[in-house]
Amino acid sequence: MKVVKSKEDIRAFAEHWLGKRLVTYQTDANGQPVNQILVEAATDIDKELYLGAVVDRSSRRVVFMASTEGGVEIEKVAEETPHLIHKIAIDPLAGPMPYQGRELAFKLGLEGKQVQQFTKIFMGLATIFLERDLALIEINPLVITKQGDLICLDGKLGADGNALFRQPDLREMRDQSQEDPREAQAAQWELNYVALDGNIGCMVNGAGLAMGTMDIVKLHGGEPANFLDVGGGATKERVTEAFKIILSDDNVKAVLVNIFGGIVRCDLIADGIIGAVAEVGVNVPVVVRLEGNNAELGAKKLADSGLNIIAAKSLTDAAQQVVAAVEGK
Repeated sequence: MKVVKSKEDIRAFAEHWLGKRLVTYQTDANGQPVNQILVEAATDIDKELYLGAVVDRSSRRVVFMASTEGGVEIEKVAEETPHLIHKIAIDPLAGPMPYQGRELAFKLGLEGKQVQQFTKIFMGLATIFLERDLALIEINPLVITKQGDLICLDGKLGADGNALFRQPDLREMRDQSQEDPREAQAAQWELNYVALDGNIGCMVNGAGLAMGTMDIVKLHGGEPANFLDVGGGATKERVTEAFKIILSDDNVKAVLVNIFGGIVRCDLIADGIIGAVAEVGVNVPVVVRLEGNNAELGAKKLADSGLNIIAAKSLTDAAQQVVAAVEGK
């Protein structure tokens, strides 16, 4: 945000930022592309507050959070001064109640007409959150002006991807330019992919196993380049696409494939790996660990393929081999 005093200042600011990437506390090192700039009239601010809501999985409730520390990332407040965050849980049967808004207002030190204004904003946000199937909504900052009124200066919402099928208005608002193109491509193939900063590509079936795989890679001195869960219904086509997505990251120096055959058969995964390596033209070491349903048959197919695929006997062995491959050992 920048306060300017003339159209020339606005033009200079826009020319500087449009087309560039903005790095903040909430982005990765690459930042996010700046495609638009919002110009608003300045507000005479006396105090900045925070008001937001998330789904709290531990309590299975929508939880509203309010703080007197507005204008900064709530993550920083939670880390440095957690006692300044006040919370209210919404009963899923009763829904949001005005008295809950008043309770938060009093905890923030509001008085008089401010309590009524805050309660109205609270009820409005709660209604939007529930009706739109949101995962996050926040006003930051929610400011008190010099005249004593509450004004929402900035807002953010996060949609629940599992509910977008019944929220057409939210689907139309989606700005894919703000998303990692690899993650968008993965979603088209029902692959769960999250880009990371390491150099070891990981392809795993099952989110828990994927996280465990990344942990053991780090334990042995490696750095995962991604989280990628091909799911229980992995096919040759999906495995091939997963390889393409992983290898689209120029930082990837080796790939670790860790498959537990439960629902999915390891021999079918082996077919997918062989086909993907042959089609994509993988030029980095590929370490594969297969365990479970038809694992021996899958391992035999990999051995007979003639491709440069390193078979691992265990997850520990796989992690050690892929780290060694990256280090050129």
